[in-house]
Amino acid sequence: MQKAKMFSVLPTLLTLGNAVCGFGAITFAAKVGPTTLGGRELVTAALLIFLAMVFDMLDGRAARWAKHTTDFGAQLDSLCDAVSFGIAPAFLMLQFVRHETPLGDGTNWQLLFPRLLWVIAALFVLCVLLRLARFNVETEEEDMHEEFSGLPSPAAAGTVASFPIAMHGLRNLAEEADTFSQQLVVWLSPAMKVSLPFITLALACLMVSRVRYPHIFNQLFRGRRSRQHLIQLVFTAAAVVLVGEMAVPLIFCYFSFASPVRAAWKELIANRLRGDALSRLLPPKK
Repeated sequence: MQKAKMFSVLPTLLTLGNAVCGFGAITFAAKVGPTTLGGRELVTAALLIFLAMVFDMLDGRAARWAKHTTDFGAQLDSLCDAVSFGIAPAFLMLQFVRHETPLGDGTNWQLLFPRLLWVIAALFVLCVLLRLARFNVETEEEDMHEEFSGLPSPAAAGTVASFPIAMHGLRNLAEEADTFSQQLVVWLSPAMKVSLPFITLALACLMVSRVRYPHIFNQLFRGRRSRQHLIQLVFTAAAVVLVGEMAVPLIFCYFSFASPVRAAWKELIANRLRGDALSRLLPPKK
């Protein structure tokens, strides 16, 4: 009995670990964490969001392994996700755009549009809350989670958190004596700052969309692997080896935006085929 009780506590502890990571990400991004990190606060906040993703991935599996899935655990999981994958990445985006190196002409462009940035961050948080509420209502307990309706909030948070990690890689690259590397950093650094708020807005829209997204973990580890999955893994590993930390936003952006692009392309082709079929049915114009 005591052993069973210990197993039932484990999923709750993992879920609470998710919340602690989200809270830690906010405090480090705000530079009010338990210690100073010498300019690495945003990278630490981003890594904590990724650690929260690990806890979120493990808590449900631990509950099913212990055969102790409850409504309490599901609701607690969503509350913790709202902190780690909603509030934390939105605040991290604001801090990343606000405190990173200004543009080449010395203009901090984000100071000219503070309300726009705040609105984008607020919309991201609201869409995460809507996404989590819809998931709780529409998902049944015996659902195998082969696909998601709308971009999962952990993937959206990971996409936002990947940019500070890539920026850290750019800083390390800038320390090299290679002139090409330094020029690449000068170009990429402001480009990442300018693009992240608009990427965050697009992620918010995708979370509340009906675009179908695959469940990567289940497809890879439940015996449903295909040649396409193997090719994707090979290219992912190659990207990580070639460009290091800068591969992280590329991987997450691919996952976030490849599905809607494919869906739009299929819809375009279907509309064109319907149009061609209708034109063949109609009598020719005289």
